[in-house]
Amino acid sequence: MTILVAGATGLVGSAIVREIERIGKEEVKGISSKDVDLLDRRSTFAYIKDLDPSVIIDAAARVGGISANNSHPVDFLTQNIQIQSNLMDAAHEANVKNFVFLGSSCIYPRDCAQPIKEEYIMTGALEQTNSAYAIAKIAGLELIKSYRKQFGHKWISVMPTNLYGPNDNFDLENSHVFPALIRKFIEGKRKKDKSVTLWGSGSPKREFLHVDDLAKAILVCLYKYDSDQHINIGTGKDLEIKELAIKIANQAGFTGEIVWDKAKPDGTPRKVLDTSKITNLGWKPSISLDSGIAQTVQWYQENK
Repeated sequence: MTILVAGATGLVGSAIVREIERIGKEEVKGISSKDVDLLDRRSTFAYIKDLDPSVIIDAAARVGGISANNSHPVDFLTQNIQIQSNLMDAAHEANVKNFVFLGSSCIYPRDCAQPIKEEYIMTGALEQTNSAYAIAKIAGLELIKSYRKQFGHKWISVMPTNLYGPNDNFDLENSHVFPALIRKFIEGKRKKDKSVTLWGSGSPKREFLHVDDLAKAILVCLYKYDSDQHINIGTGKDLEIKELAIKIANQAGFTGEIVWDKAKPDGTPRKVLDTSKITNLGWKPSISLDSGIAQTVQWYQENK
């Protein structure tokens, strides 16, 4: 059986490829835009037909932090819809047995009840700074459900929380909060800065999952989960961004002042997922936040 992982050079895709290779039971083919442009419908169809995989795991997407999402909503909406629909339609044409679509926890309402259950989707207004990306991901969920309903496919959607780990995007212009903090504090230490300025108030609460734990969870879902409803993947534990910043600063060895620019947006006030469904499948995270921070800081120092 061949498992195709789309977006294999990114944070999530590379972790999934590593995990499949570690287990060693299935053949894995990781692809990126260098192999095929998933925005090109004809090329996508031809590539999937030629490879003929048994499973596709879709970790390909245009992603970014608050600034990038807020500044380029058209790109985040149209490109993600094209990527996921091209890949799913090509998979259907090639009779791919299993498909795993990766969503994002930003699909949930901005002021959602906590912890967030899967059924809370579309029960309130979205966070406006990344609503375009959220809508694209919601469309992906609906397409999975529609393929199940119309054609009986055993396709599923998984909903990860905020992720971090090796091969993340550390570009300060469009990265997420976790890699941005690592880069800022490491550069602050190197430059011997007296202070580092961060976006917002630091008061929003988030949960963070190491991407290696996510990879294990996705494979559990591939073999054990079969439902038209997406399934949350997270730790079920959150902390304030202020707390995260202190942890990362300490690990990076930055001893200066942390300054918060409250003129910048905070985003959603709190976001922590209810993970009871994935827990009932026998999965739980194994990498603690402190250990994960240490690993990721070390990876950045060695690779960047």
